[in-house]
Amino acid sequence: MLKVAIYGKGGIGKSTVTANLAASFARLGKKVIQIGCDPKADSTINLLHGNGVTPVMNFLREHDREPNKLEEIAKEGFGGILCIETGGPTPGLGCAGRGIITTFSLLEDLELFETYKPDVVLYDVLGDVVCGGFAAPIRENYASHVLIVSSGEKMALYAANNIHNAVKNFADRGYAKVFGIVLNRRSVENEEEKVRAFADANDLQIVADIPRSNEIIYWEDRNMTIVEGAENSPVSKEFLALANKLLKAEEDRKENE
Repeated sequence: MLKVAIYGKGGIGKSTVTANLAASFARLGKKVIQIGCDPKADSTINLLHGNGVTPVMNFLREHDREPNKLEEIAKEGFGGILCIETGGPTPGLGCAGRGIITTFSLLEDLELFETYKPDVVLYDVLGDVVCGGFAAPIRENYASHVLIVSSGEKMALYAANNIHNAVKNFADRGYAKVFGIVLNRRSVENEEEKVRAFADANDLQIVADIPRSNEIIYWEDRNMTIVEGAENSPVSKEFLALANKLLKAEEDRKENE
């Protein structure tokens, strides 16, 4: 099972990258689960064509009980992708990271992976604060690979550096490793040079280069990913190429175990 955590600064395009990556794996015939680990709970909305799933934390508050079955907190979207959102606490109360920990515990109780038997699991994780629950995919063996989404903007690269350092802190425990940087372009001056300099300084690769494209917005306005709406678009092909790179990396990882 390929398990990937996608991190990056809030607003950098993690959800767009994650959802299009999920759609790419589905296009390749893989059985996919996407888990949104952001309190906004909008990671999977375009896979579900605008008809979102009830976030786990919302369910717990509204029903005052744990879900009895997976269908209460999960929905299938494009390509049969199983969509789950952790959600967060009531605004101003509680810790958002705790929502991730609570959700992961519930999914274990519901035997998500044993029941659904996915080929690929994607975690879309807020990267501004890499502590507590937000670090769970890195340090609890939920993910084996980490993608860092960044533009050439100063604060995006600052967050990317924090994420990379967080992963390095667990390197000696056999936890997830950074697979590479996804350059999500924002038309910043000398953008590629800035991101490449960061990647080279940290011995990382730029594994995908997503152009700033109105096509992405066009399809998101229609509650779809570009990979679903325009499979042969150059942008879609970039996501499909990244999916194939990750599948190959997982094959190599298994061979070396």
